[in-house]
Amino acid sequence: MKLDVAAVQLSSGSDVSRNLEEAVQLVNVAADRGAQYVQLPEYFNFLGPFAGFANAAESVPGPTTIRMAELARSRALTLHLGSLLEVSPIEGKFYNTSVVIGPDGEIVATYRKVHLFDVNVPGAIVHRESDVIAPGGEIVVARFEGFGLGLSICFDVRFPELYRNLALAGADVIAIPAAFNVITGRAHWDLLVRARAIENHAFVVAAAQVGTTAEGIATYGHSLIVDPWGEVLAEATSDAPEVVTATLDVSEVARRRAQIAVMDFRRPDVYDRETRVTDS
Repeated sequence: MKLDVAAVQLSSGSDVSRNLEEAVQLVNVAADRGAQYVQLPEYFNFLGPFAGFANAAESVPGPTTIRMAELARSRALTLHLGSLLEVSPIEGKFYNTSVVIGPDGEIVATYRKVHLFDVNVPGAIVHRESDVIAPGGEIVVARFEGFGLGLSICFDVRFPELYRNLALAGADVIAIPAAFNVITGRAHWDLLVRARAIENHAFVVAAAQVGTTAEGIATYGHSLIVDPWGEVLAEATSDAPEVVTATLDVSEVARRRAQIAVMDFRRPDVYDRETRVTDS
């Protein structure tokens, strides 16, 4: 099966209306180029300070998902809303939620970010996503005719066990929408995205935020589409919004997994044992 995909790179900010209009415009560009699957980045409709989260958060379905469902239906494509702020039952906290919409405009899958971006790199970045975001508790693969789509968001990329579970559950294509910090992005983004593709012999589509918001939130960009051998099929070439496209031959996943059968060679009987630690 051949699948035409697009990663939409955005420079979102605090203006939800502006962010939505830019997202719609670039999704249409991707559709005009023949994309059947289009992915937006993390926090695609609001990338702003924590103080604005309450006003930006919505239910799912809600105003943003309804608007984007109409777009997906009108262009007959699968539209991955990288992530948006979803209301939660926990006072003062929200979910960071991916929503996947099918060509018929129906919600196919939702995924709430499991690993939250709590970091303390002195002199570089201090951030605690967990102060305002509640973690999800499910691993999600959306099944389509001909391929499975494994869902993840941004900081999840540092946890390979999540991606192995996605692959074992049938993911041929893995989504990593992101708003990756510019400092850690320069050091780790490309390496991590390619590693997740290589270790699972899966395609990875990674749409990212780029640029610095008015409030000083600096994101790395460098949206990527990577094949199961770790080769970069397409990548963003600017520090601005753009559409990155590639054609995936989904049969390549099975071919690579047959060549180096990492799924078959796993040893959960050993992994589940207590690790022996020796002292020198």
